[in-house]
Amino acid sequence: MQVQDVVVAWGRILTGRAPLLSIEITRECPLHCPGCYAYGESHLAGEAQLKDLTDFKGDELVRRVLALVDRHKPLHVSLVGGEPLMRKRELDQILPALSRRRIFTMLVTSGVIPLPAEWSDLPRVTIAVSIDGLPEHHNVRRAPATYERILRNAGEIRHNVHLTITRPMVQDDAYLDGYMNFWSGRANVRNIWTSVYTPQRGEQSPEMLTPAERERLGETLVQLAAKYPKMLMRPGVARAYVEPPENPRECTFAKMSVNYTADLKTRVEPCIFGGDPDCSQCGCAVSAGFHWMGNLPVKGPLNMRHIVNSSVAIGSVLGRFRPGFRELRWNDKKPVQSITDSPLVQIAKAATAPDDRRAS
Repeated sequence: MQVQDVVVAWGRILTGRAPLLSIEITRECPLHCPGCYAYGESHLAGEAQLKDLTDFKGDELVRRVLALVDRHKPLHVSLVGGEPLMRKRELDQILPALSRRRIFTMLVTSGVIPLPAEWSDLPRVTIAVSIDGLPEHHNVRRAPATYERILRNAGEIRHNVHLTITRPMVQDDAYLDGYMNFWSGRANVRNIWTSVYTPQRGEQSPEMLTPAERERLGETLVQLAAKYPKMLMRPGVARAYVEPPENPRECTFAKMSVNYTADLKTRVEPCIFGGDPDCSQCGCAVSAGFHWMGNLPVKGPLNMRHIVNSSVAIGSVLGRFRPGFRELRWNDKKPVQSITDSPLVQIAKAATAPDDRRAS
């Protein structure tokens, strides 16, 4: 992604559009992974469950997905599920269409079905294969998408690898090193990125890490990134796994993304996890990345988070002049009635106001 792409994203925020769009393009999946948030009872706030929704196939799915993209005009689209490869024929049309629109697209799959080689050659299209641990864990959690099948179905296709770290994986310091060593050694793997299991509030499950384990994991991830160049990890991102955003209102990623489930009209909120995620234990890689970027200084007392919050506030005002504008979830703070209410303007006012203490 280039500098001009960031400028475009900022411009869209200022007009009340979210630059990121996530679509669960199908409710079908041949896997039964423990802890899968998509099929949880609270994923859609208890109003419905993914398995009960109407989804689409064939030309109708292609048309509806592209119409949704054209309406939101995002910079980046994530296609998830269910298992997106259950709509492989439709993706043969959707992915090239998004590439022609110059939209960055990431397809997240288990690799349970063979991946067409031509997909990885499309400009701005990234294939991400979820591989949750070494075979002794992954093959149990994600059968029938076993290591053997992934290695066969991915072939020589260029793809990224995504790992969701669960508690059993942090009991032995050699475990994650073995994982990174195996996948880094494969020539067709471009990058490796990691998330940490994110529970729902009140959840008690064997996948959850303790606070002490998350603290130790943060240090381990930085060490592994220094050893394995394919691993996407910065110290600030690792720290965000230990000190994540307190709630969706403080999560930059939640502010930047609008998410739809398989009927292509129901929103997944407050973020891609849906339901009632425990933000104090958030392990979302993208959320951690945005949280780290939000702390980057810009000038003086300003950081990137001030810029984002101000831009969102301005977009909430200007977007009302756009036909068909619908207030986005990331505007759920106190409504901004005018641009002068935006955080950036308020900071500027405070910085230039007379100092009463000096005057006295």
